[in-house]
Amino acid sequence: MAEVVGDGASRLERRKARTRTALVRAAQSFIAEGKLNVPVLEITQAADVGMGSFYNHFESKEQLFQAAVDDAFEAHGNLLDRLTGDIDDPAEVFAHAFRLTGRLHRIEPELCRVLLAHGSALITSDQGLAPRALRDIESATAAGRFTVADPQVALALAAGAAVGLGQLLHDQPERDDAEATDRMTEDILRAFGLPAEEAHRICQLPLPDLSSVASLGSVA
Repeated sequence: MAEVVGDGASRLERRKARTRTALVRAAQSFIAEGKLNVPVLEITQAADVGMGSFYNHFESKEQLFQAAVDDAFEAHGNLLDRLTGDIDDPAEVFAHAFRLTGRLHRIEPELCRVLLAHGSALITSDQGLAPRALRDIESATAAGRFTVADPQVALALAAGAAVGLGQLLHDQPERDDAEATDRMTEDILRAFGLPAEEAHRICQLPLPDLSSVASLGSVA
């Protein structure tokens, strides 16, 4: 009997997780479209869940939207960790993460629009790109790869460039995302003290095939 009860509890938890994921993804879609004043009823309809299910997971629409943003940031950060985990040089880790992020705007446009809608959080968030970029900037500086007086100012520079690049790529869908991203990455690496030839070399290194990576989706 205990096994049956346990299995029933497991199914309940999976169902709850699916409901939360559906709500978060619906919220991310509305955020990506700039529809922040949408009523809860419309969110539940988009998620195909009942109104009561919403309040089983979130106390308010604002709480849901914050969870949607947090999940998008963390999904982004987890993806970068997976794709750069085998690289030893922190300067290369930073460059790979920036180059991959730029390319994601074509592959995961909706999730990237969520990130762009909260661009200032790229500097201050404790999830996603910000803490990882700060870690890599500090590590590269300690290793003598970067010449940076204030890593947080350097992070602000990189975050501003990432937001600006993302907006440019969304506004100009015909632009070559890889070329634009690599060019900006080179500029940032030079600003952080790398010689031009080294910055160019790093930006010519092969990247993982993002098209083969599972959708960012939600980390719920």
